[in-house]
This record gives sequence, structure tokens and C-alpha cells, in this order.
Amino acid sequence: MDIDGRTLSIESLIAIRDGEVEVKLSEEAIISMHNSRNIVEGIINSEDIYYGINTGFGALSNVTIDRENLAQLQLNLIRSHACGVGEIMKPEHVLMMMAIRANSLAVGHSGIRPEVVETILALINARCAPVIPRIGSLGASGDLAPLSHLALGLIGENEFLKEDDGGWTTISSAEAFQCAGSEPITLEAKEGLSLINGTSQMCTFMSIAIHELEILSFTADCAAACSVEAIKGSHKPFDKRIHNSRPHHGQMISAARIESLLTNSMINESHEDCDRVQDAYSIRCAPQVHGPVIDSLRAARKMLEIELNSATDNPLIFVDGNGNFEVISGGNFHGENLAITADNLAVCAHELASISERRTNLIMSPKWSGQNAFLSNTEGLDSGMMIIQYVSAACIAELHLLANPSSTSNISVSMEKEDHVSMGSTATYRLLASSELLSKVLANELICSCEAINRIGLKSGVGVSSIQSLISELVPPLIEDRSLSISTEVVSNTILSGGLLLS
Repeated sequence: MDIDGRTLSIESLIAIRDGEVEVKLSEEAIISMHNSRNIVEGIINSEDIYYGINTGFGALSNVTIDRENLAQLQLNLIRSHACGVGEIMKPEHVLMMMAIRANSLAVGHSGIRPEVVETILALINARCAPVIPRIGSLGASGDLAPLSHLALGLIGENEFLKEDDGGWTTISSAEAFQCAGSEPITLEAKEGLSLINGTSQMCTFMSIAIHELEILSFTADCAAACSVEAIKGSHKPFDKRIHNSRPHHGQMISAARIESLLTNSMINESHEDCDRVQDAYSIRCAPQVHGPVIDSLRAARKMLEIELNSATDNPLIFVDGNGNFEVISGGNFHGENLAITADNLAVCAHELASISERRTNLIMSPKWSGQNAFLSNTEGLDSGMMIIQYVSAACIAELHLLANPSSTSNISVSMEKEDHVSMGSTATYRLLASSELLSKVLANELICSCEAINRIGLKSGVGVSSIQSLISELVPPLIEDRSLSISTEVVSNTILSGGLLLS
């Protein structure tokens, strides 16, 4: 797969994470990178002063650095900024972060040598990821601390994690470069700054979160359809005429999905003459709640795929066809777009979980399901699936806390030079936790709804039947009280791995 600064996608990053592709720098990117690198080398040989090339950084940008100290300047930058804390990032995530950084540099405005990016790509292909503490980025000035730990690996001053037979082993940098068939980098002017001044960690977390939440938004429609059948609910709220009269894109998609899953339902035919006038909102308004999430994910994907293929460091170098150039300082490293989007998606995850738990509650109630309370086999003696709803409620309590915005947590740093930061890394990582919790809540709804459908004894809609078969393979019928923890985990993992999409 080419790294060209233009075509990196969420799907290609997931393929890199999973080791399904090898990466290489495109010829077009190499030419573009050489053009901006030539400008940097020309500046070094002149008397001109440019930020990031022959000055200090941040609040020290007014300090000029002598030519003989430029390499040491870059080395000091990496060493001083590599002070992250907390748990170690998953190596698969680090490989994604490396690919994102490489692609941003491949845009050609960063003034970095192509061989630096080629070294990053060789390490990715060898499945060697530098050890990176997760916490340290403020989501502005780039993901400085995490990317500095990455850069430490590139210069041979960090340990690596190497994938071997499905697991990860800690190795030295010398072993990592041997595996990659490469050598540690000796940083030249501007290259340290280019490596650490970007939104790569934020984009990594956001890529995974959007990938998972798109799966989970589809899963939410599947779960809603199963719950409709479980309570013998009406199919009329999903009639396309209703949604065409309020034609929000996501709402129409959600309604169409649910309606298609309910096609040819014998359960629905069995209660055509029932006296229930309307179902609860969690059933009847599912498309109106799920739809805005689909719309938000659509906008988030568009934003992220622009970000993945952007130059996000500072300063940037622009060269015209006549060899004229400008070195321009700006703020493309600022992750406000990622932070605000992640904050919105955390609310979306909460809402999908909240309405899912309400549907689970309906299935637990004889008033709505027409079955024993909590789907117990013997009411009173057995508790059935009573506590599975409690667990969903507990997940929602955590989702509620996680839905509080991170982007409102600005802390001014660097002697007020960097006086507004996005906290985008915090926001995007939080979104991963939200996605995981949402998957548990939806798993619980599917477990309960499919158990209830199995007890009805009539054929459900064609799509629901397919889902029912999958869940039945994963979760044995509840013939007596038992722990359901493993069942929730198994279904959750199956959902996130895309198993429901294939059913």
C-alpha cells in the first residue's frame, strides 16, 4: 500500500493494525518531500532565520541556534519532550500512529528527508512498535510527548514491542532495526520537530473509534429489530413514508435497516389484531435516535479522512514551480476538530446505549413481553436475566461520565505562548472506552431479545432470524439461572470484530 499523503483511509489503517498490508512511500511523495527538504538545506547554508529550523521552540522561538548546534537541537527536542506517563499504548495502535505520521510528512510540506519516513515504514512492515506511554498530549502543538517517544525509537534510544506468533515481545532498538533491515536515524535540521508536531495519536484513537462506532450503529439497528420481535411490537413506525416525510439521511437509513430485518415476520402476523396502540419510545423512535448518530459518524469520517491526509506540523514549507518558497508558521497541529468531534461522538455512544437499555427493560417486563418477569423460568425461584439489565445500567453510568466534554478543559502552557489547547488526545482515547461500554450494552440487549424470541416459538423476520441464529451459537438457552458475564463478553467481542455484519 502506498503512503502518498493523499489516500490514507480508516480502512487502510485498520489493515495496517491487523498486519494485512505492507506499506511503502510513493514516488510522487518522495519527489515532493525532496523539494521541501532542499529548501531547508538552503536555509541552513544561508544567514536567514526561520522558526523550527534554526531557532528554539515554543516560548523559546526567539532564540537563534548556531548552525553547528542544529543537529543537537533536534536531539535535545526529542529527549526533552519524551516524558509521557501512564499505561503503554497498544503496539497495534502505535503502528497506526506511525503510518499516520509518515503519511502527513509525505504530503511534502514538512522539509523532512524521505529516508526518515522510509525508516518508519520499514519498522511498520517488520511489526516493530516503539514503547510509548499513552498520556502526555494536550492535543495542540501536536501530540508532542507520545510522538517524541516514537521519535526516540527512530534514533535508537527506546525499546520496541515486536509481534511474534500472535503476541508481542519487548526487544531492543538494535534488534528492531535488524528486523526492519534498517538503521537508526541521525536527525538533521527541522526533522525532530516534524516528527513530533502533529495530530497522529489523536487520529489513531479516532480512527479506531469511528471504525467501531460504525459497526455499533449498525448493531443498534439490529438490536432494535430483535427487540421489536421480542415484545411483539409494531412494524409501522419503520414505514418509509414516515421517514421520507422527515428526510434526515441517518434516520432514513436506520428505519430502512430495521424494516428490512423485520421482513416476513410470522411473529408480526400473529398479533395483527392486538389491542396495543403504540409501543414505547425506545422502540417506536429508534430511527429518530439512531439516525443522528449515523449522521454524526458520517461527518466525523469525512473530517478524519481529511485530517489523515493533511500536513499537521509547523512551520510548513511551500515551494512553487519556479523554486520560490515561503516558510509559514501556523497551527495545523491543533486538534480542536478531533476533540469536538470526539466529544460529540461520546454523547452519541451514550444515547445508543441509553435507548438500548430501555429496550432491554421492556423485554424484562411481562407487561411488554408477555413472558415471565426477567425471562425467568420460575418466577420468584429464578431471577432469569434480571441483573443483565443492571449491568447495562451500570455501563450507562460510566458512559454518562465519559460523555462530559474534554474540549472544555483548556490549560494554558509554555509561558502563555500555547494558551489554548484542545485536549483532543484525551477526548479521542475516552471515545474508545465509550465504544467498548456501548458494545456491552448492545450485547446484553441482543442476548435478552433473542432469548425472548426463542420462547415465542414463531419465525421472526428474515434478518432477525439470521441474528438469532448467530446469538444462539454464542449463548446457550437459559434453561436455569447461570452467570451471563462470559456470554456478554463473547457477544461484545463478536460484534466489534464484525461478526454481526456477516451473519
